[in-house]
Amino acid sequence: MPIIRVLGGPSIGTIHHKMSDPAPLSTYYTEIIGDIRSRLIRLIPITSPRSPTEAIRGLLSHRLSVNHTEKTAREEWRDIVEGRSPLWRGIPLDRKETIRGFLVYFDNEVLRRAQKRFSFRNGSVGNYFLTAAHLFFRSVPSAIFLFSSITGSKAHILPALVTNHTVTIAAELEDNTKIVGQCEISHPVKRPTDTVPPSPDHLAREVGRKLKGFTLGSDDDETEDEGEQTGRREKNLDFAKEGEASGIQMLHSRIRRVLYINQFGQEVFPRPNPEFINTLATRDVLVYSVGSLWTSIIPCLALRGVASAIARSPGLRAKILLLNAHNDRETGGYSAVDYVQAIVRTLNSYDVVSTTAAAGVSASAGYPVSAFITHIVYLHGTGIGVDELALTALGVECVCVQRVGTPVLGRSRDKQLFYEAEEIREALRRIVRDG
Repeated sequence: MPIIRVLGGPSIGTIHHKMSDPAPLSTYYTEIIGDIRSRLIRLIPITSPRSPTEAIRGLLSHRLSVNHTEKTAREEWRDIVEGRSPLWRGIPLDRKETIRGFLVYFDNEVLRRAQKRFSFRNGSVGNYFLTAAHLFFRSVPSAIFLFSSITGSKAHILPALVTNHTVTIAAELEDNTKIVGQCEISHPVKRPTDTVPPSPDHLAREVGRKLKGFTLGSDDDETEDEGEQTGRREKNLDFAKEGEASGIQMLHSRIRRVLYINQFGQEVFPRPNPEFINTLATRDVLVYSVGSLWTSIIPCLALRGVASAIARSPGLRAKILLLNAHNDRETGGYSAVDYVQAIVRTLNSYDVVSTTAAAGVSASAGYPVSAFITHIVYLHGTGIGVDELALTALGVECVCVQRVGTPVLGRSRDKQLFYEAEEIREALRRIVRDG
């Protein structure tokens, strides 16, 4: 049963400088990496605690502390790069030197831009490894292949978007305010305000600050940036996810849409990875996986041609939404119907780029709900309202699963509600069999 699972996000294809908040405090952030690295880590096969695979998982999952000084973070990074860190224990020499070689490559790229004053606080070793591989091969798929080969992962991960242009996402709220950047939308640190005024000039200036400067692999290394001129030390992106920090507030207004923007704050319509589109025609099942709806799932769908590829696929027998167990900052108050409508509206709006696309309106009537979602799988006892009658009226079949087995999916930070591996497998088998 070949399955394609939508689990990524916008963190594909760009490496750029990013602001941590609207105040004059900037960060360097390798946005190619975040979602891809976390998914690759999760797909590393589970082995014995003392195995080389687990040692590699520990290294590539390691994040330098944000609570220590910059000097301490740099000392820890130096121990890793030079092979002295305890994190290397248990990793075979061949794989150690391969990984270390790319970390050295990343370190050299940082040194070439010493005037940018890169900070290693809160930095991820896995992010740095993937960034170096992407720079070396000039290919996101090649970087993913290297990571999978070293870790023994059998998964086939396809970026939905592959581009060398600098792009990021922004959320347009129903009250017409805008939020720029994935982490700003989904899990920002505390700040005076969560939104950016929608003025085009203000937005362009804000995005310019967020995307300016530290672009690994660019040719403008000698250009001074704002941080150098003021003597500020640049920081890695600080963020706080649910369960990791308190005080994360729900958005004051619902998200109307998510859009891609360039370094000038202008909306752009990037084309999806052709291999991603081709794969949609050859798989039996499409799963919209658990995760942040607006910053992980929808950016993979807000691309030209994705809607038609899903709706017209000759191979897809089932198109399944795996509903989260709880709502998060992006989806406060959402019901299952709201999730379905957000996905369908996005796909229809971006399938054909027109003069009305920027307003989130499709140039045509669009496809029906059932062209994109045929089933919704949800947990018994979910915190999200599931109106089975309303969903059935939309052409979506509801499948409720219990909690038995080993937890591997879903949001389990509350230690109470999560998806179980065997129950998900059985639900998928049942859907395909009955379909």
